[in-house]
Order: sequence, then structure tokens, then C-alpha cells
Amino acid sequence: MQIDILTLFPEMFSGVFGQSILQKATEKSAVHYNVVNFREYADNKHSTVDDYPYGGGAGMVLQPQPIFDAVTALKEQANSKKQPRVILLCPQGERYGQKKAEELAKEEHLIFICGHYEGYDERIREHVVTDEISIGDYVLTGGELGAMVVVDSVVRLLPEVLGNQESHMKDSFSTGLLEHPHYTRPADFRGLKVPDVLLSGNHKLIEEWRNKEALRRTLLRRPDLFENIQLTSEQEKWLKEVKKDYE
Repeated sequence: MQIDILTLFPEMFSGVFGQSILQKATEKSAVHYNVVNFREYADNKHSTVDDYPYGGGAGMVLQPQPIFDAVTALKEQANSKKQPRVILLCPQGERYGQKKAEELAKEEHLIFICGHYEGYDERIREHVVTDEISIGDYVLTGGELGAMVVVDSVVRLLPEVLGNQESHMKDSFSTGLLEHPHYTRPADFRGLKVPDVLLSGNHKLIEEWRNKEALRRTLLRRPDLFENIQLTSEQEKWLKEVKKDYE
């Protein structure tokens, strides 16, 4: 996968891609990162990329020319028949979730546009961008942190990036439910014991316990998630058993 990031503050990404899973993805040739200062594409002598909004108002607006030209150049450099997904990070975008991460992980080329100031010229949205993404209902100084979040969540889904390919398949939200609790050694820590079933060696009972606990955690913490989940008949039965504990 090719990931290009257009930003006015490339220093913010310094070191980000050289750590943890993001670095391992590079070492395994699963991804190539390219951070570009789109100010370099400004066609005026002062390298200006923003201007006052027509009609008046507070703040400055990013001009279309630098971003149009930067995206065109990146597409030409990629020399791919398949068009990239061009992602705008903004508060008005689609609320980001695991399903979107899984969708983007299937692409060959992603271009992220990180804005600053009051906003973007609307022609950027209408004629350059394929996706608008928001990582939450709050406003950040710019799109850089949002881009980092999306990149991290996408890259870890690429084939062979995680040591165990089943790891992300059972993550919270990948199944539609929150993930079950985890335990490790020691089995008894200061009197706090690991559930007996996890020490039983009975894989069928362990899997059933994990499914029930995932349902329990979702019921207690994010019951809204059940609105978009099609539970199996077995999960329906387990959920009824879990609900009895709170009647």
C-alpha cells in the first residue's frame, strides 16, 4: 500500500512511522509512507496556501490550487490504473469506525489531506476528495492527528503486518461487539484470580466464555452497538443468559 500525506506540518509525522507496528509494516514492505508539504505546490512567490473567505467571516480558508496540484502529482507518481482514495480529515466527515478501516485496508493507494485554519475551499471537497472522515465530534487544530489515527488503524489490518493474523479479526468492533476480557500470568495476583475456565484447557468452554463476556461487556458499555449487529441464534441464547444476571 502507498500512503501519501499532504500537510503543512510534516514535522508532526517525524518518528511516527518508525515505531511499533507502523515500522514493522515498512520492514515487511507492506506499506510505503510519503509525507508531503503541500505548500511546495503553491504557485505564488510567497508560497501562500490560504486566503480570506469570500463573503467575509473569521479565519482563513485553504486555497484549491496547491491541493489540486499536489494530488495530481501524487497520482502521476503512483502510475497506477486504479484511482487512489483521497481522504479529507474534517469535523464534517463520516464518523470513523472499524468497518471503514477494513474497507480502506483493501486499497492500494491512500492520499490524506490534513487541513488547518478555518476550512477548505469547497471545490476541494467536490472535485478532489473521495472520502471525508471525522475521528470524533470535537475539533482539533488540524487533520494531522486524525490522519495518524486512521493510518495506524488501517496499516495493522494489512496482510502479514501483525504476527498473528487472527489478532485483528477478534478486535473490538471487528465482530461488531466489544472484545472479551484478557488475562495472563500469574493466575493468582495478590489474591485476584484468573477465571477458572481459562485454566481448564477446555477450548470449547473457553470460547463460549469469551463470547458471553464479549456480549456482557457490550451490553454494559455500548448497548447501542446491538442495533447494527445480526446475532446468531447461539449468541441470542448467550445474551439472554447474560441479561438474567442483571434482572
